[in-house]
Amino acid sequence: MAELRGLCERAGFSEVRTYIASGNVVLRSDAASARVKAMLESVLEAYAGRPVGVMVRSPEEMSAVLADHPFPDAAPNRVVAIFPDDAPSADALDGVSGRKDEQLALGRREIYVHYGDGMAQSKLNVPASKTGTARNMNTIARLVERARG
Repeated sequence: MAELRGLCERAGFSEVRTYIASGNVVLRSDAASARVKAMLESVLEAYAGRPVGVMVRSPEEMSAVLADHPFPDAAPNRVVAIFPDDAPSADALDGVSGRKDEQLALGRREIYVHYGDGMAQSKLNVPASKTGTARNMNTIARLVERARG
């Protein structure tokens, strides 16, 4: 994660902090989100030698993801927000397959999934999430804390 932090700093971002070894970065920039995304994708592609997708959200947007999640009584480690590249369409859940006891719901720019029995045995396939990433509510809460701290 130190390497990732260094890449972000060399790209001109400030107050760069990483969280766990899964590519979570909290940083400060005056650039618009689309510009931050483009800059990070460019730096990461140069480093990795292949395209690397990036998801950018403001602290306020991440706070809203946490506050708006539709499964507040579920264990936070069993609820994820999937962040697709584009906001999911109203029919984004129509192609879901492999569903067992999972509950799904659309958010503003994310898809929420509650894995009742946990993710390990799940066969859930959400086609709308092919180009996105997912984080559980615990991780989202930590990222919000880091962004505000």
